[in-house]
Amino acid sequence: MTQLRKMLGDISSEECVALMHLIETQSKSTLSKWAIEYARRNYLTVYQRHCADDHTMAGLLAACRAYAMGEGELKQAKNAIKMMRQRARELGEQPVAQAAARALSTGCAAIQTPSNAFGFLLYGAAAVSYDELGLACERETYDAAAARELRRALASLQSAAIAGEANPAKISWNC
Repeated sequence: MTQLRKMLGDISSEECVALMHLIETQSKSTLSKWAIEYARRNYLTVYQRHCADDHTMAGLLAACRAYAMGEGELKQAKNAIKMMRQRARELGEQPVAQAAARALSTGCAAIQTPSNAFGFLLYGAAAVSYDELGLACERETYDAAAARELRRALASLQSAAIAGEANPAKISWNC
């Protein structure tokens, strides 16, 4: 068995490069709204499947979504992100749930740091891959599943992207 990684995806892959280029053309608002919604639709269910008794993550995600939509306060969103990150740290013995929790918290953190609109996808690729394939596959199998997830995310962002966005986020890639 391969050692499980926190994040999956090859940042030099075609799908990652395309995601980063598209992210650079979008505003912080567009990116945060998309990231929160994508995380909710694709990673919350993974989390809930592995932590069925924990219903707090959906509420925390809702607080971040409210802020992104202009209906909530930044302080509440920041507190929600902090609580989601703490929950992710507590899940060390549950790698699928932990990856999903990291994807959710990092996706929400795009409200502060637009580059998180890319980073959350790498955690999400791990969550989806480990959830679908289990925890005993070879690296290549996980990498192929991660690439599929990243292509799906790219298609989603392409649908949500605003052509000619007036105020694209200032992104500094540290990868």
